[in-house]
Amino acid sequence: MDASEYRSLLLHMEWADALVWQSVLNAPRPDDSIPERLHHFHCTQWAYLQVLQGRPLDVPDRGAFPDSRSLGLWARRFHRELPAYRDSLDEAKLSRRVEFPWAARVAERLGNPGPATAGESILQLVLHTTYHRGQVATRLRECGGEPPLTDFIAWIWMRRPAPDWGGLEAP
Repeated sequence: MDASEYRSLLLHMEWADALVWQSVLNAPRPDDSIPERLHHFHCTQWAYLQVLQGRPLDVPDRGAFPDSRSLGLWARRFHRELPAYRDSLDEAKLSRRVEFPWAARVAERLGNPGPATAGESILQLVLHTTYHRGQVATRLRECGGEPPLTDFIAWIWMRRPAPDWGGLEAP
């Protein structure tokens, strides 16, 4: 993949995240598993961005968010910071090796991890988020909500709309 394709995946990720948040905030009776799953994948998004930018990890525990709205505003902040990194992607940056601070934990489970590039790491981040967005969508339906259509191809067919964060548009 080239840099423009990675940028597209990251743009789609934001659009899909925004749709999921709108559904979560409007769900008739969401349960505690939904914010837990959202916190997990947004923590992963923040952690990957911080590692890719060479910053120290700073990811808050779930208890830092008293309600879903505060968690959503934090998730929204990630998507405000991501464009500076996303828009700077080029082939050199994508091929750079990435060292993850959690590699030792991975080694305990999978053996010695091989090297990963920034491009491979971005793809992992997008796929990981998609997987957990699917879990949130399933739980939303079980709680009486209507999960949104977040497929990549739907975003393409809709001519790549900008994300609509609705009630999570903070000043």
